[in-house]
Amino acid sequence: MNVLKLSAAALVASVAFTGAAAARDQIQIAGSSTVLPYASIVAEAFGENTDFPTPVVESGGSGAGRKKLCEGVGENTIDIANSSSRIKQSDIDTCAANGVKEIQEVRIGYDGIVFASDISGPEYAFTPADWHSALAAKIVKDGKLIDNPNKAWNEVRADLPAQPILAFIPGTKHGTREVFDEKVIVDGCKEDGTYEALLAENAGDKDKASKACMQIRTDGVSVDIDGDYTETLARVAANKNGIGVFGLSFYQNNTDKLRVGTMNGVVPSVESIASGEYPVSRPLYFYVKNAHLDVVPGLQEYVEFFVSDEMAGPDGPLAAYGLVSDPELAKTQAAVKARTPMGPLK
Repeated sequence: MNVLKLSAAALVASVAFTGAAAARDQIQIAGSSTVLPYASIVAEAFGENTDFPTPVVESGGSGAGRKKLCEGVGENTIDIANSSSRIKQSDIDTCAANGVKEIQEVRIGYDGIVFASDISGPEYAFTPADWHSALAAKIVKDGKLIDNPNKAWNEVRADLPAQPILAFIPGTKHGTREVFDEKVIVDGCKEDGTYEALLAENAGDKDKASKACMQIRTDGVSVDIDGDYTETLARVAANKNGIGVFGLSFYQNNTDKLRVGTMNGVVPSVESIASGEYPVSRPLYFYVKNAHLDVVPGLQEYVEFFVSDEMAGPDGPLAAYGLVSDPELAKTQAAVKARTPMGPLK
């Protein structure tokens, strides 16, 4: 790993948290399973290249991580929440109500959501409309809104493989699910004509129509995976007809087991995501509790280390693992150095 040895920063004095006797000496991080491998790489390098302890990085999902971040201020609460979807205003409001007044939003780069099946299975060329027509609870057929009858992919579209529909998608606590719902299911709902029918059914209410688009069938064709991508991979391995939803970097590290499908004719890759050509990509974040920066030893240093050119730049170890480097990384570095808190979401 080509990471320069950092000069040892002065250890932060033991400062009491509100209502606690003494500060922790180890950074605590939880959240997204997509961000987990990147954060683990950084945490290990941070422990090796500084005089601070290696941070503890746990998973649990983006929503769960943000919930933990917002539990309050103190040594029994986490310092950072990793997230593969952007924080919600409701999270920010919960944080504020529990005394977490300032949060930093740190964008670390970009990732793509890919659709992959067993390496020995057929090739798939998907569109968002295919996924909506396969998984939605209701679709339009012959001009009528009906319960989804499709059982095989070639019933969705004639030129898709004649293979039973079986999808392993992220559970609702995962940030990947939010992006999947918005960029695949809702977009597909609009493409296949179901959105207009749902809009009419909901008296023109766009929010209700979008929520109705995201209603997934419950007949066993779509399976929520609450664990991380390793569980999805195990399901695909055990069910050769299954197609899993993965992050790009996870797929890239399992190309010996998985065959990836295209989306709108584009092969997912670091290059197609960086160029914006691949349609299902998303920024990755972590959120920092500013009240802990001068209390937990090494927290500010860890945040700066994470977004340094040596770690998050295009030639760093995160890019080698599959992260698409942020073209505005310098702006993030400046914001981190200034400890700039985020404001309300628009």
